[in-house]
Amino acid sequence: MIANAITSIFGSFTPSATSFDFLVVAGGGGGGGGSNAVGSGGGGGAGEYTSSSINLPLGTSFTVTVGAGGARGLGGSGGTINTKGTAGSNSAFSTYTLLGGGGGGGGDATNSPTAGGSGGGGGDNAAYIGGAKVGSYTGNAGGNGNNGADGGGGGGAGAVGGASTNPVGGVGLSNSITGSAVYYAGGGAGARNNAGGQAGGNGGGGASAANMGVSGTAGTANTGGGGGAGMNDGTNRSTSGGGNGGSGVVILKYPDSNPDLSSIGGGLTYTKTTPTGYKVYTFTAGTGTVTV
Repeated sequence: MIANAITSIFGSFTPSATSFDFLVVAGGGGGGGGSNAVGSGGGGGAGEYTSSSINLPLGTSFTVTVGAGGARGLGGSGGTINTKGTAGSNSAFSTYTLLGGGGGGGGDATNSPTAGGSGGGGGDNAAYIGGAKVGSYTGNAGGNGNNGADGGGGGGAGAVGGASTNPVGGVGLSNSITGSAVYYAGGGAGARNNAGGQAGGNGGGGASAANMGVSGTAGTANTGGGGGAGMNDGTNRSTSGGGNGGSGVVILKYPDSNPDLSSIGGGLTYTKTTPTGYKVYTFTAGTGTVTV
């Protein structure tokens, strides 16, 4: 009764709230491997991307999860079947869950690319169509490969992956939440037969294999970039594997007139910086509960 009386006089009480800017990027997909029997792989798709702001009352607890990058596809040689890349893992902040990027297709018809926050690029085989973009936040489809020469680039936050004869990774998006402009969520490059070193998308996307002695380049950690694809040397029937996808990131920024976060779960790896007027927490791995 006393509580009801207080409510009737003063109205309901809401704790003070802090306005957070945030950036969330999921893990990028792995690049597909080349096949010594067929062709080159497709690039891994970038992790899904979002950036916005939210008001959270002091004392609010929420989950932060940083998605890992997907595993690279292996090259096929000596009768060994090649593999496609695997999808990246999801990242999360509060009520936001973002999907990992799709894996790039392998250079074999049994290894089609997968859908994701951005889709993986199609391989050089009969299953050459790029992976679809799925999920509620920003991303794009993977580029198409073709049935006879080249893989496709993985999709990025800012563009679809390039198709076959120009299989660059889809470009990511620039964000200045940390105080400096940084690109995130670039797609991995697809590979061309006998023509390695295609460019990954700006935003951590890996380049495709430069030659038969190396694998595709991994996506850059904490950008959500897709891994670059492995290539096929159609003349010598040699091949290489793709690159792993880059891990995602969760970044929170709020005015420095507010207190530090009151607790951060031990499963999370993070750094704290203090650009003028703000506190910025960058979560780079793990999962755990955070309290404002």
